[in-house]
Parts: sequence; C-alpha cells; structure tokens
Amino acid sequence: MPSDPPAVERVMPEPARTPVPAVTPERVLAGLALLVPIVAILWVSSYDKKDPAVAGMPFFYWYQLLWVPLSAVFTVAAYLLINRDEKARKAARKGGAR
Repeated sequence: MPSDPPAVERVMPEPARTPVPAVTPERVLAGLALLVPIVAILWVSSYDKKDPAVAGMPFFYWYQLLWVPLSAVFTVAAYLLINRDEKARKAARKGGAR
C-alpha cells in the first residue's frame, strides 16, 4: 500500500528587501574627503614658492604645516560619513528605513 504523501507546510515568503547599493553618496564623499589632502600635498608645483611669507616662514613650509590639521579634519569627516553609511546599511538589512 502506498504511503500518504508528506504534508507540505506553507511558508510565508520573506518581504522583498531592496538591495543596498555598493556605491552610496556617503562613500563617494568620504573618498573625496580622503583624496583632497593627498592631492593638495602631492601637487608640489602649486605651492613651490617663497611668497607670501607668514611670520618670516616661506609659503612652501606654512602651506604644508597648514595641511596637518586640515588633513585631520578631512579624515574625521570621512570617518563620520562612512559611519553614517554603515548605520544606514544595517538599518536597510533589518528592513528599516534610512
């Protein structure tokens, strides 16, 4: 005698999730924020001069020293943008809105 077929359970489909894009505006801005200090320092011909001097220090030196704190500001901005993007990604994976 053939056995009865197994009972099939009804499984509710998962709600459709929208995929999280790999490239987001926050990530693009973070990349640009990290790129700005690199380009500013590596483009030597833009600041290879003596004038204007500040407190007797030639432009070449004070321009480079100015980029030390500016680089920190750009790096913190990039960190905050990436952190914001990661929180949005976690919320999107859980089904929450941005």
